[in-house]
Amino acid sequence: MAQFSSAQISAVSHIIGFGLLGLVLALIITPFISKLLYHFKIWRRDTYDPTLGIEGRKGKVNTPIMGGLIVVLTITVLTFFFNWDRQFTWVPIGGMLISAVLGGFDDIFSIFVKKRRTRSFRQTLVLVKVHKNIFVRLGYALTLPWAFFRDAASTFGSKRGIGVHAYEKLLLQLIAGGVTAWWIYTKLGETWKEIHIPFDGFLNIGVWIIPVIILIVIFTANAVNISDGMDGLAGGMLIPTFSALTFLSAIFGYQELAILNAVTTGALVTYTFFNVKPAKFQMGDVGSLALGTLLAINALAINSMLILPFIAFMFYVEAISVIIQVGGRVLFGTRVFKMAPLHHHFEMLGWSEEKTIMRFWVIHLAFVLIGVWIGLH
Repeated sequence: MAQFSSAQISAVSHIIGFGLLGLVLALIITPFISKLLYHFKIWRRDTYDPTLGIEGRKGKVNTPIMGGLIVVLTITVLTFFFNWDRQFTWVPIGGMLISAVLGGFDDIFSIFVKKRRTRSFRQTLVLVKVHKNIFVRLGYALTLPWAFFRDAASTFGSKRGIGVHAYEKLLLQLIAGGVTAWWIYTKLGETWKEIHIPFDGFLNIGVWIIPVIILIVIFTANAVNISDGMDGLAGGMLIPTFSALTFLSAIFGYQELAILNAVTTGALVTYTFFNVKPAKFQMGDVGSLALGTLLAINALAINSMLILPFIAFMFYVEAISVIIQVGGRVLFGTRVFKMAPLHHHFEMLGWSEEKTIMRFWVIHLAFVLIGVWIGLH
């Protein structure tokens, strides 16, 4: 029988200890964050949320959002004081905080800022044709690509004109993804310029790995954000995902990343305890975008890009369901699902919220285990 050395046992104990520390710190700050959200009435409104039309969801009005701050603050504080490593934790925390700030603005704007209007591509095109001043017409013509980009991005937005616009989110996420790609490609060494292929070895795609990394960070951040639509759903799926990253980071010898993932897991346990139905608060974009970004960066940092579709399985399924729904509406003028993302489709079929969440949790956990097994080869 294989024997573990005292050093190995000590290292595992150290990592688990930080997970417990994350749980306890999150538990300590939860009452303060909750009281703050209630005091400033940072809660869900019925003016912009189409899902409140689903039977049984009206009770979610006036539930505080931005509960994800509990997790983000716990991770930031413990990393800064106990795990601040220039090589491995600066960029994950930086990327997480960029996304948290973006999500925070979106949450606040959605509640307190009136609808923000932008000129559509079609309106800009009309002005190019009819404006009396030729120079103004030329100016509008030059902005047509930008107007097209805004419109294309808005097709994936759930709150048209409310909060941070979809194209603004995308631009800031490009920054977070770009910083991650720069860090991995230039700072972590030659090994990270190759993609690890389980069971086979490595594949070098040269500088093309940079746009691949950027796309993965953006897609994963939005996938977690999209999945945050039911009490306990996102938190309950993130716990096994970050647990898997903790395990793989420790096995591969990345102690700093293992601690970071363990702290995240511990904080998520506390958050999910208060988020299960009926939720005391909801994650909000401040948490879902931040944790989605952190998930992508930490998986990429241990060169586990190809297992992300497994350890983030239901998040990716949810995101793909939105893409399919938008594609069906734009290309064929019809809905593929009763409502997207997928969890609302099942809700409209008559599944209870609890049934939907539990089945998503179980399916997700199964794929996380498959992903860990593949990642070890």
